[in-house]
Amino acid sequence: MVASLGEPRGAPRGYGVPVAATCDLILPCRDEALALPALLAKVPEEFSVIVVDNGSTDGTAEVARGLGATVVVEEVPGYGAAVHAGVVAATRDYLAVMDGDGSFDPHELLPMLAEVASGVADMAVGRRRPVGRRGVWPWHARAGNTLVVWWLRRRIGMDAHDIAPMRVCRRQALLDLDLQDRRFGYPVELLQKATLAGWRLVEHDVSYHPRATGTRSKVSGSVKGTVRTARDFWRTLS
Repeated sequence: MVASLGEPRGAPRGYGVPVAATCDLILPCRDEALALPALLAKVPEEFSVIVVDNGSTDGTAEVARGLGATVVVEEVPGYGAAVHAGVVAATRDYLAVMDGDGSFDPHELLPMLAEVASGVADMAVGRRRPVGRRGVWPWHARAGNTLVVWWLRRRIGMDAHDIAPMRVCRRQALLDLDLQDRRFGYPVELLQKATLAGWRLVEHDVSYHPRATGTRSKVSGSVKGTVRTARDFWRTLS
């Protein structure tokens, strides 16, 4: 147990994160070389970055290493496979997960870390609020997300309104959930199992920006990608 509380470096006054609370930040990536320089420059010092290269052909791993990140190569394709590889490689008590495409601001993880580290929540999750140009969150992706969230809230009483695109929790607690999905159903399985296990969830609005120029979403970049993801979601829920 951490006895003293303090302000983390770079955090707004009043966060009160325990002094010893450091966190691994897992970035599952596939062809995100163009996004990483600007993104990693924004990561607060409380987070140690683990980039999981999941089949990139654009030099993502080399760029990440050059920027000082720990790189894990996961050859099995799939979002869940990449995240799980990062969780296994993580060494700190706390871990955070967000996309590596530049669409999220890592500073918005700080209040989430504070709530988990202080014991207010077992997991803090983000709720996307699009900013910038129209089409940041395409209608087909938003519709699929809304339907899955509605089902989880109605069926098992989940508190969140999004599928946890940014999240912070304790590493060992996450491993104890024994998540099995290795594709895009991973976050849905996480929310379902966490809710059924009685985890206390808190939700934060997070800014959802256009992804970095030159990169393309594997999920919401096309109707086909959204349909494939939705299929993974429903397979997890069945």
